[in-house]
Amino acid sequence: MKRFFAIVLFCIISAFFIPAAVFFFMNIHENRNNDSNLPTTGEINVYFTEEGKTKNMEIEEYLVGVVAAEMPAEFENEALKAQAVAARSYAFYRMENPSPEHPEAAVCTDFSHCKAYKTQAQLRSEWGKDAEKYEDKIKNAVYKTAGEVITYDGEVAMAVFHSQSGAGRTENSADVWGGEVPYLISVESHGEEAAPNFYSTVIVSMDEFKAKILSNNPDLVINSHYDISSPILSEGGSVKSILIGGKEFSGRDIRTLFGLRSSCFKISADEKTVIFEVAGYGHGVGMSQYGANTMAKEGYSYIDILTHYYTGIEIKGV
Repeated sequence: MKRFFAIVLFCIISAFFIPAAVFFFMNIHENRNNDSNLPTTGEINVYFTEEGKTKNMEIEEYLVGVVAAEMPAEFENEALKAQAVAARSYAFYRMENPSPEHPEAAVCTDFSHCKAYKTQAQLRSEWGKDAEKYEDKIKNAVYKTAGEVITYDGEVAMAVFHSQSGAGRTENSADVWGGEVPYLISVESHGEEAAPNFYSTVIVSMDEFKAKILSNNPDLVINSHYDISSPILSEGGSVKSILIGGKEFSGRDIRTLFGLRSSCFKISADEKTVIFEVAGYGHGVGMSQYGANTMAKEGYSYIDILTHYYTGIEIKGV
């Protein structure tokens, strides 16, 4: 009889406590989206370019604003996670290697110098009725990878990224910036062609073309369109260099001068007009964001994506 009552008592206790325990641990997981319970991996000084102020922030909180600004919230979860880890890695890299342009802050909010950033108010205004859904989605990507960074040879990697690779491959860092980085080498990338404005065209008059080229090179002589040579292409398919008036320009130089979306362009000219036909968007080095989203759609994990775009790296916790 005592054994019978013991079994009954055990069943009653189990019926009450097991569901309660499950509920408790599920709540712990769900509360990762509650700001008061979010994990953190330290703090970072951020220079807010438009305000001209440096602010101290929790790193993961900062990354929510970066991921939301850098990658469309409609993207696949695994692509957003890859973006979160890449952005976190860049932030930690910059903390160890500060820029002389803002020595008091590891990073700034100028996307052309560091990484883009948007505040919660800006994002909610931009997302409208989908704000809560997208905010939860971005936070999920950031906090489920909290503390994870890309490393190479034991050091945090400079995990740069871009929007779209123009010719089906990413670029070697050496071809774009002149410095060889072993994990930033050209790899295959596909799926970008469906991105908005993947192809773009810039048309300038020959007079405007000459004026912009000569603005920093007044001694050059450009008599006609015949003084524009055929470009030399990089392994990634972008313009590595081009001779104009006998002087060598990098594809990056020409992109900057004429406001092109990338250095992956074809150039044609006659006596009156110069036409740039451009593919892709961004510098082309590191992870392609639209390529990452394609991989995520194909079933690859964020680890797969990162190890594809950054050669020979490891993902580790800080």
